[in-house]
Amino acid sequence: MSTFRGLALILLLSWVGGCIPYMHQHLLAPQPARLGAELNRNEHWRQLPAPSERTVVAVYKFRDQTGQYKPQTNGSSFSTAVTQGATSILIRALDESGWFEPIERENIGNLLNERKIIRSTREEFSQQTGRPQPGLAPLLFAGIILEGGIISYDSNIITGGGGLRYFGAGASGQYRQDRVTVYLRAISTSSGRIFRTVYTSKTILSQQVDAGVFQFVSFKHLLETETGFTYNEPSEMAVKEAIEKAVQALIYEGFNDHLWSPRDTAEQHGPGRQAYLREKSTNLDIDVLGRETYPRRPNLSIGLSGALQHYVGDYSSGLNRPGLEASLRYRLGDATSLFINAGRGQLAAGAGGQAFSQTFNYAEAGLLLRLLPQDVLTPYLLAGGGLTGRTRPTAEQPRLLPHLLAGAGAEYLLTPHLGLNVGLDVHYYLSDQLDGLATGRYNDYYLAGRAGISLYLGRQPRRNAQAR
Repeated sequence: MSTFRGLALILLLSWVGGCIPYMHQHLLAPQPARLGAELNRNEHWRQLPAPSERTVVAVYKFRDQTGQYKPQTNGSSFSTAVTQGATSILIRALDESGWFEPIERENIGNLLNERKIIRSTREEFSQQTGRPQPGLAPLLFAGIILEGGIISYDSNIITGGGGLRYFGAGASGQYRQDRVTVYLRAISTSSGRIFRTVYTSKTILSQQVDAGVFQFVSFKHLLETETGFTYNEPSEMAVKEAIEKAVQALIYEGFNDHLWSPRDTAEQHGPGRQAYLREKSTNLDIDVLGRETYPRRPNLSIGLSGALQHYVGDYSSGLNRPGLEASLRYRLGDATSLFINAGRGQLAAGAGGQAFSQTFNYAEAGLLLRLLPQDVLTPYLLAGGGLTGRTRPTAEQPRLLPHLLAGAGAEYLLTPHLGLNVGLDVHYYLSDQLDGLATGRYNDYYLAGRAGISLYLGRQPRRNAQAR
C-alpha cells in the first residue's frame, strides 16, 4: 500500500509540475499571430470630439533620447531599454485620433527615390510610344511639424517585497516599478514658433510571486514542491500609452492657440476638455510616485482616545489599567501641530493592585510632528510635558507631579474630517514620588497604548492646484 501511495504522489507531482508551464498557453500548440493588443480599447480616442478638419502634420524622427540599455543584474546588455520605433507609434496615434493627417517624412529619401523612378519610367515609356504620360501629383506639405521623443527611462523608482516561511513552507513576492517619460511639441513650419509642448509619463510594473514547500512528511520521505510566476509589463505598450496620452493632451492644448477646433464649437468647452483640464489641475498635487500630496487636515481638531496604561516603578509586577484622554490640536505648519491633552487613568502594581493602586488626572502640552502630512496614512511623533495630579493625595505625597511625554503612532483619515489614531507613549516623571517610594536609579514612569478618533473642524486647506 505504501508503494502505491508513493507512486500516486509521484504521478500527482509530475502532473502538477507539467501543467504549471501551460497555465497561459495550450499544450504543444504555439499561438498564432494576432492583431496588436489595444490599451483600454482606445478610450483616449472615443473621448475626443470630432474635428472640423484634419490637420496635416509631419513627423521626421521621434527618437529614443534616453540612450539607456536594459538593466541586468549580471553584466551589460546591448539591448535598449525602450523601443526604437517610437516614430511609427506616434504616426499611428496621430492617424487614429482622427485629428491629424500625418505625412511621410521619416524615410523621405526612399519616397523621393521612388518618385524619381516613376518619373523616369514614364518618360521612357512616353519616348518609346509617343504618348505623353501624366505627371505625379505634388507632395503634401505640413503646416506643423511634431518633434520630441522619449526623454527618460527611470529604473527601480519603487522596489519592494515580502515573504513568510514556516517549517519549510512559505511564499514570497517582489515588485518593481519603472517609468518612461515622453515629450511632444508642435512647431510652425512658416515661422518656427513652438506652439505647445506637452509631456506624459507611464509606469512599468514588474512583479514576481512564488511559493514552495520543503519538508519531511515522514522518515526518509521528503516533500518538495514550488510554483510561481513573473509578470513584466511590456515597455512597448507603456510607450504606446504615453504617446497616445501626449497626442490627446496636444489636441486639447491646441484649442488655446486656435491651431485646430472641433466640428461642434460647443465641444471646445465640452466634457472631454473639461475632464482634461481637471486632470491637468489635479496633476499639480501628485508627486513622482503617483501619490496625492495636498494638505488634507484642517487646522483644528479635537480627539478622544482610550488607553491601556502599564506602571513601571519601585513596585514590581506592574499592572495594566484603563485610561481616557481628550485632546485639542492646532496645526502650526504643514507637518507640525500644537497639542493640549487632558486625561484620567489608573496605575497599579502587585496582585490585584494590593501593592499600589491610584487614580490620576493629568494635563499636558507639546508638539506633534506628522512624517507624511499630505498622505491619508501618516506616522507621527510627539513630545511635551505636563502635570499629573492625584485624586486622593496623602500628607506625605505631593499632589502635583511634573512629567515629560514622548510617543509615536499613526493616523489614518477615514473621511476628510474624521481620523483614526493608534499610538504608544511614555510618561516619565521628574521625581520618584509617584508610588510613594524613592528607591532605585530611575524615576517612576508608565507606558500607554492608545486608540481613538480625531474630529477635524473647519475647512480643508486649499490644494496646491487651487492656490495657483
